[in-house]
Amino acid sequence: MKIEQIYTGCLAEAAYYIESNGEAAIIDPLRETKPYVDKADRNGATIKYILETHFHADFVSGHLDLANKTGAKIVFGPTAAPAYDVHVAADGELLKLGD
Repeated sequence: MKIEQIYTGCLAEAAYYIESNGEAAIIDPLRETKPYVDKADRNGATIKYILETHFHADFVSGHLDLANKTGAKIVFGPTAAPAYDVHVAADGELLKLGD
């Protein structure tokens, strides 16, 4: 399993790239999706999930663009009610990478 923090100092924002057996999850992506797509391509991985831990008031998230480019599923917590297609995960639900 690979876990990498992708830190953007000017925003003091940390996104995460988690990969296992050719599948990846991106947590709290920035608007610019290229770093995540490029990293997955270099590793021969498919981005399966995009997780948003909370709504961001200090930057624009790239979750919608990343989902459109990769076909990955956007995942929110159980109290979210977005106006677009996502997976709303239940408390304690496990998301599997690299089955």
